[in-house]
Amino acid sequence: MENEITNKVAGSGIVTIDLEEFYVSGERVLFDIKPHLFQEIILKEKDFREFIKTNDWSIYEDKIVGLVCTADAIVPTWAYMLLTLALEPFAKKIIFGNLNEIENILFAEKLNALDLSQFKDARIVIKGCGEKDVPKNAYVQLTSLLKPLAKSIMYGEPCSTVPLYKAK
Repeated sequence: MENEITNKVAGSGIVTIDLEEFYVSGERVLFDIKPHLFQEIILKEKDFREFIKTNDWSIYEDKIVGLVCTADAIVPTWAYMLLTLALEPFAKKIIFGNLNEIENILFAEKLNALDLSQFKDARIVIKGCGEKDVPKNAYVQLTSLLKPLAKSIMYGEPCSTVPLYKAK
């Protein structure tokens, strides 16, 4: 009789969730209002509207754009709204925020669209290490979404996990 090697992890019924699969592809760029401020503190409406009208927005084609102001200035909300209107025909997505905030928002949108019913009474491993930088907030949000449904939640790889939660 041969010694058959069995994959206990494959037969365990553990569901692995790899947050890298929720990564939204596309180049991320920031648009900083700072260079368009007078003396880096004041937004002049007439000048800003002229810039909006004459700038080549096609350079943002299919990019995920984060709107920021790195100057210590009060920028009126309508300025970001005008930028959004100018970018909208070209950009893949426009977000108010820096690169970290972009990732948090993109992952949150994907997780909010997830059909959670598939995880009812499941033993779940949320995969840890990977190639892409998954924001910590995605792990936090996913854990909160899964807790009411899952039989157990673990972190890591199916062969080596850190137990996090077990339903009573």
